Amino acid sequence: MFSRYICGMRIGLPRLEPLLGGSCRGWLLTLLLSAFMFQLLRSVGPRVFSMASETYTSGAHSAAFVTCPNDTVAKDLARGIVQRKLAACVNIVPSITSVYEWQGAIQEDNEVLLMIKTRSSKVSALTDYVRTNHPYEVAEVISLPIHQGNPPYLKWIADVVPE
Repeated sequence: MFSRYICGMRIGLPRLEPLLGGSCRGWLLTLLLSAFMFQLLRSVGPRVFSMASETYTSGAHSAAFVTCPNDTVAKDLARGIVQRKLAACVNIVPSITSVYEWQGAIQEDNEVLLMIKTRSSKVSALTDYVRTNHPYEVAEVISLPIHQGNPPYLKWIADVVPE
């Protein structure tokens, strides 16, 4: 029996070492580690399960951006891109202002922005299509790899746009 004084009263408690096989510190460490791991698995577990059930290779898809002079050009390019399966989706963002240098002078124009979601392997073909069908002498086509996103959405892009 182990005696301890709490608030001036003597309380007899059994020694923990014999009950725990002589390793109270080890048991306490295990308890603390278990509590930490529980919290970690509670927050990370669903993401790990989601990633394991719906795999995605970082950079397999891209978001491309194209500026257009007006809605008509934007809609024509967007329809052609989707019909040719160069992208799964094209968002048309109206009324942006672009400030840029062209032929030595600062320009400011109202434009329309296309946000294009596609496979990274299709960016070259997408660029060729835009260059062929765009009215600008130098059409803007830039792309950024998609590293993360909603797995079902990324799967949908892969399903719609063939390799």
